[in-house]
Amino acid sequence: VVHFHAEGPCAMLWLPKLFGKRCIATIHGLDHQSAKWGKLASTYIMLGEKCAVKFADEIIVLSEGVQNYFKETYGRDTKFIPNGVNRPVIRKAELIDKKFGLKKDDYILFLGRLVPEKGITYLIEGFKNVKTDKKLVIAGGSSDTDEFANQLKEMAKDDDRIIFTGFVQGQALEELYNNAYVYTLPSDMEGMPLSLLEAMSYGNCCLVSDIAECAEVVEDKALIFEKSNVDDLREKLQKACDEVDMVEGMKRQASDFICSKYNWDEVVERTLDLYRGHKS
Repeated sequence: VVHFHAEGPCAMLWLPKLFGKRCIATIHGLDHQSAKWGKLASTYIMLGEKCAVKFADEIIVLSEGVQNYFKETYGRDTKFIPNGVNRPVIRKAELIDKKFGLKKDDYILFLGRLVPEKGITYLIEGFKNVKTDKKLVIAGGSSDTDEFANQLKEMAKDDDRIIFTGFVQGQALEELYNNAYVYTLPSDMEGMPLSLLEAMSYGNCCLVSDIAECAEVVEDKALIFEKSNVDDLREKLQKACDEVDMVEGMKRQASDFICSKYNWDEVVERTLDLYRGHKS
């Protein structure tokens, strides 16, 4: 079995098929729609998408929205197998306190690549008008160039509550998840947002855009705002800062909900079934 991940690499999916290999493709999201790709890259990614449709024995998708896209665009059936999540280790704010001066529940967290489709510009714009002593932590590295990250820092420069940590991993990453007051993912576009699953597994109150890829994950267990609507995002941020009891209630139910809904063992079994050629 040869398992391809993402649309771009699927452009080579025909090659192992020539040798009679069983090929599975996982489409994490519709990558050709990403703002970071130029015309040539988008064309190549679309070639990968078409190769997956034509040659893959099975296509795995991570959201119902992408599943509908393949059915409507190509008439191709796909298998919906989402990402999974594990229960995390609980960590106090030690490293992040030393490095960034962050304490438990005194910051709102965004964690992800600094790319336009993640909605970070809306987040900064909205947060600047929120009346709160809480900080906004934007954690993550640039994707290809620093141009967009520099643009975000320029936007945020007159608000000293906004902190950019750069790329984080290991203990610092765990502490950021563990001690956030609210985790937010204001994306215009997502595949299957693993960071959202992780944030909920740590027992976070989450605030997400109403795109299907986020809304289907959180159901009624999070705050949801209208995609790309800065005013609505600001209102929801203000509500979260003002209504501590509501945030605490969402925190209490998040971990059990997400860990039972997205179980890695189940994900593995369903993937193995496709490797073996079962049609479950």
